[in-house]
Amino acid sequence: MKFITLKSRGGNYLVVASNIAWLRTAENGQTQIGIVGGAPLLVTGTIEETAAVILAEAGGSA
Repeated sequence: MKFITLKSRGGNYLVVASNIAWLRTAENGQTQIGIVGGAPLLVTGTIEETAAVILAEAGGSA
């Protein structure tokens, strides 16, 4: 199980890479991340920046 650190304006998240279902652009330069079996998370950064962090931290296996 690989955890990924994602930054948010309200605090940081540790997310299991295999539980990420989708990414969606949100307002104010933020991104929503869909979590399998859970509510979406709102994180800082564009969709491209967020995807790059996920792929880098997951070793390209996300």
